[in-house]
Amino acid sequence: MDRTIKSVKAYEMMDSRGNPTVGAKVCLSDGSCGFALSPSGASTGAYEAYELRDQDMGRYGGKGVKKAVKNVNTAINGALMGLSADKQTEIDYKMIEIDGSENKSNIGANAMLAVSLAVAKAAAMSYNLPLYKYLGGINGTKLPRPMMNILNGGAHAKNNIDIQEFMITPIKTDSFADGLRCCSEIYHTLGSLLKKYNMTGVGDEGGFAPDLQSDEQAIEIICTAIEKAGYSTDDIKIALDIASSEWYQGDGVYFLPKRKVNMSGEALINMYEELCNKYPIISIEDGLGEDDWDNWKIMTDRMGEKVQLVGDDLFVTNPVKLCYGIDNKVANAILVKPNQIGTLSETMRVVRMAVEHGYKPVISHRSGETEDTTIADIAVATNAGQIKTGAPARSDRVAKYNRLLIIESEL
Repeated sequence: MDRTIKSVKAYEMMDSRGNPTVGAKVCLSDGSCGFALSPSGASTGAYEAYELRDQDMGRYGGKGVKKAVKNVNTAINGALMGLSADKQTEIDYKMIEIDGSENKSNIGANAMLAVSLAVAKAAAMSYNLPLYKYLGGINGTKLPRPMMNILNGGAHAKNNIDIQEFMITPIKTDSFADGLRCCSEIYHTLGSLLKKYNMTGVGDEGGFAPDLQSDEQAIEIICTAIEKAGYSTDDIKIALDIASSEWYQGDGVYFLPKRKVNMSGEALINMYEELCNKYPIISIEDGLGEDDWDNWKIMTDRMGEKVQLVGDDLFVTNPVKLCYGIDNKVANAILVKPNQIGTLSETMRVVRMAVEHGYKPVISHRSGETEDTTIADIAVATNAGQIKTGAPARSDRVAKYNRLLIIESEL
């Protein structure tokens, strides 16, 4: 069957934060088409692939993506036309070649990712396969455990909490559906408990955004919500995304903007150890800044045997960054965000590299999400085992959960 690319077309569309993003449609000679959208992040690592914006302050405050859309409709469309859609790596590296920069700044990682994902979807449709089976083959059968964001702070919320995400994750449920149900019930119980606090609505990813006395109080209330919902902290654990690169001042010094205090890297590590000893915390993401490798090493040596230490800004889904972490025994897990690297092939490569070296992959959404559910299929295709995709509160987040429920019923 002829699976050559017939056309590639992009559109300026909208993400969950009301900002423009790139959508791309790829159609093949056999009539199969795939459509995908790129997400965007509010809390972004300095070393992420470049998200091309127009910088025209007369449109969307400079955040328009007409340049990225034009790049797809001209340069990418011309380069990919006639290539076979089932040669994903060849297609992705063709886009990297025509971009020609180190960080995809000429074409734009947002443009490239939308096309890359749309190519895979078109090919999967051509083979009459669901995307997770097309990407993972017979091995893609493991449903991920949800790491559900239920309380927001940091750059994701306008409250007085410095830690960016407080998540819950079920470790003993029999199915994805059961785990999702547990988390949803706890989320709604937490909402009831928080009614007496000053609430600023919800954060970018749907978690509640209350004003509390401290970040630790947030953990205490979550533990109470777990128990009031009828569960035990033996079964439901807590994961934190500190997002400390937002705090990092350099030279091992951190400034927590909402608490308005300075802390050293050592003081932060001590705080994390105390919290993990006191509460059922099993995962800490970006506990230290993306450039604070020395303290990351110290934290890994002290806590890595007991706690999942996830590098997000530290690794930015980049194989070079991950390789450096592996060589220096820094962190023990990696957050995987396809738009940080810009193509599906590179994303899959990073997951394989992580697994081969004993690092746990966590497939993740972004704060500026869309209704695109590709990361759900990637999580199953790679047997990643964990997924972050927000609270059960907004359709862009719930779409991923619903996709996983469908996949589970198929498997």
